[in-house]
Amino acid sequence: MADEQNTVSDLADLGTITGGPPAVEAGAEAPAAPPVRTGPAAAIREKEVDAQGRAYATGRRKDAVARVWLKPGTGKIVVNGRDQTVYFARPTLRLVINQVFDIAERAGQYDIVATVKGGGLSGQAGAVRHGISQALAKFEPQLRSAVKAAGFLTRDPRVVERKKYGKAKARRSFQFSKR
Repeated sequence: MADEQNTVSDLADLGTITGGPPAVEAGAEAPAAPPVRTGPAAAIREKEVDAQGRAYATGRRKDAVARVWLKPGTGKIVVNGRDQTVYFARPTLRLVINQVFDIAERAGQYDIVATVKGGGLSGQAGAVRHGISQALAKFEPQLRSAVKAAGFLTRDPRVVERKKYGKAKARRSFQFSKR
């Protein structure tokens, strides 16, 4: 008798037997999915600042690591005790650093103090940008979605591949000699 009750002749009966949601018949409308929360109610984040009113974050790119402190100010950026125009002499590197403020429309509103170690200038500029992005998202949580959509909160995972034994570099073989 138990076998007669649990036999399934149609897929629509499967939902009633298992106790799950009822299956949708062909031509019938599917039940509405639960609403997806977006906007400010999706993830309410707190403003993270220290006793001096600064937001701190660490940025990384290649072998470079940047410690970044962000506070309201006039737009002055100091890297390793020097102005950004002195430390990053190439305009493209300064452009990389300031991309975050252009996306967030906050140019000239924050002072940045950063210390960078490791890597070359390009990697250091990318690390400072990553740190500024993280710190800005902590100081103004409502900007997080705009900065994240631009891809600035994600650490670039590309690093130099290690050298393998029996190879001249990571993948380059030694020159072949026939004789």
